[in-house]
Amino acid sequence: MTLDDTQLYYLHDPMCSWCWGFKPTWDIVTKQLNGKIKIVFLLGGLAPDSDEDMPLQTRDYVQSNWRRIEEKIPATKFNYDFWSKCKPRRSTYPACRAVISARIQNPDCETSMISAIQKRYYLDAQNPSDEDVLVSLAAELGLDAEEFRFDLRSEKVNKTLLAEISLAKSLEMQRMPSLSLQTGRELKPISIDYLDPDYIVAQIIS
Repeated sequence: MTLDDTQLYYLHDPMCSWCWGFKPTWDIVTKQLNGKIKIVFLLGGLAPDSDEDMPLQTRDYVQSNWRRIEEKIPATKFNYDFWSKCKPRRSTYPACRAVISARIQNPDCETSMISAIQKRYYLDAQNPSDEDVLVSLAAELGLDAEEFRFDLRSEKVNKTLLAEISLAKSLEMQRMPSLSLQTGRELKPISIDYLDPDYIVAQIIS
């Protein structure tokens, strides 16, 4: 079954902890949909650029959110050493721009960069808000590190991010992760079950 006039929007942020929890199920969904429907990744940009340390209240909120995810999705793991090893900033735009920069240089590296950021953040306890961390990931993925750094800082990439955030709002996609199926001018929100990929796929290709 090929849905030529249909595309599925996936709203995410590589530093969204719920997106990390959703990753195993989403990987199964994308595998089942491979060749059947076009998937468009949209970056939601959870938190804009900031050089300020994350307030203690926000740190407590994020850590409690991690614990809620571990309870809801038991297979999900977080490395809490992040909070003692790093200086957290409430800033996810750099990681979002890294995904776009990887996409520009090699479209096949988009999902690889998303996964690399997630693993470096949640498992390796490093901060993807830091440019050097993102550049090192690009090099590990076989991208040209200096070209990647240039794109990461460019106005072109920043405008692309802002355009994706704006598009998501126009599609009335607000939460992350979020799915919306577009057929012609019709939009259909897709309900997410973090543990049941078949439930998600059935809504898309039914």
